[in-house]
Amino acid sequence: MPGKPKRAVLRKIRLVVLDVDGTMTDGRLYYGAEGEAMKAFDVRDGHGLRLLQMYAGVKLAVLTGRRADLVMQRCRELSIELVVGHSRAKGAAIEQIAIDAGVPLAEAAFMGDDVNDLPALRKVAFSCAPADAAPEVLREVDWVSRRQAGRGAVRELCEILLAAKARWPPE
Repeated sequence: MPGKPKRAVLRKIRLVVLDVDGTMTDGRLYYGAEGEAMKAFDVRDGHGLRLLQMYAGVKLAVLTGRRADLVMQRCRELSIELVVGHSRAKGAAIEQIAIDAGVPLAEAAFMGDDVNDLPALRKVAFSCAPADAAPEVLREVDWVSRRQAGRGAVRELCEILLAAKARWPPE
């Protein structure tokens, strides 16, 4: 199991890219009687992302293998402009996100939870996963949150980056 990340690595992170299902959410999909789909996002994860933007100047992006239309409203609320959906080639997609963000992969982090995230996780300076990620992912990432997906894993990532790059907790 990966240990505590090095502060020097965390300090250089200027871009955080997140998977959605199984990272920003608990991975469950809810379907209504009319076929409408819903996902639940943790408000504290979102607040952590806003704090990361405001106090550490970190750019944010979302990379999902599913259609992105369900997450667009949440991304707008969080001022996340770089959203890539329906991506089956996450390695190539994260390269393009880094180009679009103007941040090299050597200064990027990615949090994902399943085997389809491995190509992207292998390309960034700091790879991470929620506690309940697939075993294949847990074996490869640089850091594993103590919290589960959709239940504070993203917030914990934000807090370790804030502690390295800014003042955390705030005064």
